[in-house]
Amino acid sequence: MTRAARSTAPAPPPSGDGPGYRPGYEVAAERILEHLVLAGLEPGARLPTEQDLADRVGMSRTVVREAVKILSALGRLSVHKGRGIYVAQPDQSSWQHSLTHFLPADLHQVDELFEFRRHLETTTARLAAQRATPAQVKAVRAAAHQSTRAAQQDDIDAFSSADDTFHTAIATATNNSFLTATIDTLRRLQHQVTAIGLAGLAGGSLRDAAAQHEAIAHAIATGEHTHAHTLMAHHIDRTTYQFQQLIRHRITPHHLHPHTPHHHP
Repeated sequence: MTRAARSTAPAPPPSGDGPGYRPGYEVAAERILEHLVLAGLEPGARLPTEQDLADRVGMSRTVVREAVKILSALGRLSVHKGRGIYVAQPDQSSWQHSLTHFLPADLHQVDELFEFRRHLETTTARLAAQRATPAQVKAVRAAAHQSTRAAQQDDIDAFSSADDTFHTAIATATNNSFLTATIDTLRRLQHQVTAIGLAGLAGGSLRDAAAQHEAIAHAIATGEHTHAHTLMAHHIDRTTYQFQQLIRHRITPHHLHPHTPHHHP
């Protein structure tokens, strides 16, 4: 840490164990995590030595060593004796497990995907109507107009691209990075359904969907958060129904009843 950086770093916590007291290793752990983010260090990246890390976060090597132990136990760092300190690879969480094992032609899983998407996207629409900046509102409206133009030309590929841009713009307008990242993941899973479960099939009216986009964009632009929530719920419900009708023509009895054994005549 440079002298200038040290001068702007938070002051060490007060001594003693009164209100506001934080052990030094907690402060060091927080500063190390801040360093990972600011330095853009990805999983597998090597960190500086303990002494260099102590210099960067402006704390003693002993305290930093304790902080590294804590972050290692929490799965954020990985310490290899004789090799150094690394940003840990994330564990296979239940969320990641569900993504890895998603079957885009399984009706039950598709239903779960859309149920989750409805819950999430109605929330993003409501929050976007409450929080969107003028520039974010402009982006949402531009994406809605883009989907309208694609629908008028019956251009499915252009509409799909505009649809992605529209829903992503709404998520971005919540100003919540976790919502934005989750919406992006859900969009990727839906693309799997379209490309694998429904390959070669098109469903629903592009013009109807585009009109719904325009209505949602207007509600967000005017700050009508309850109306934006309701419109998005209707939009997702319509999309879900269309997907269900299409995928039922593609799936096998095993997909419809995955736990029911087949009885061959």
